[in-house]
Amino acid sequence: MIRNLLICGLFMCLTSACSQKMNPTKKGNAVTSAQLDNTQWELSSLPGTTLPTDAKATLNFGDSLKVNGKSFCNGYGGQAEMVDGKFELKNVFGTKMFCKESAVAETAYLKGLNETTTAKLRDGNLVLLNNEKELLIFKKTN
Repeated sequence: MIRNLLICGLFMCLTSACSQKMNPTKKGNAVTSAQLDNTQWELSSLPGTTLPTDAKATLNFGDSLKVNGKSFCNGYGGQAEMVDGKFELKNVFGTKMFCKESAVAETAYLKGLNETTTAKLRDGNLVLLNNEKELLIFKKTN
């Protein structure tokens, strides 16, 4: 009986170690709330979409991860939340002006914010992802 328990325990340890090597976690560059509090970011890349030249999108974090910014034409706000390595923007609200020149980029930007599940710092940039798919890339402005 004890021998079977030892073999079972050893097997569980080995399979656990293998799964960690096959699926490494990338916590080394995961963002913490302390790294975001009271920071300001400007969108530098929105994969698959051309950014407008006459307007900017921003993402600002206040205390307790309160969020606000510009989505090219409109202002928005909300709350960021970090739980168990996941990053989400909750209760995002915004103004509803229509700006023809930036409408496509604004829609893609807000969709990216709402689909975010992970935030990472890479080369000084803030990268928002949905799992491993890059949605939005920001450069720090303060």
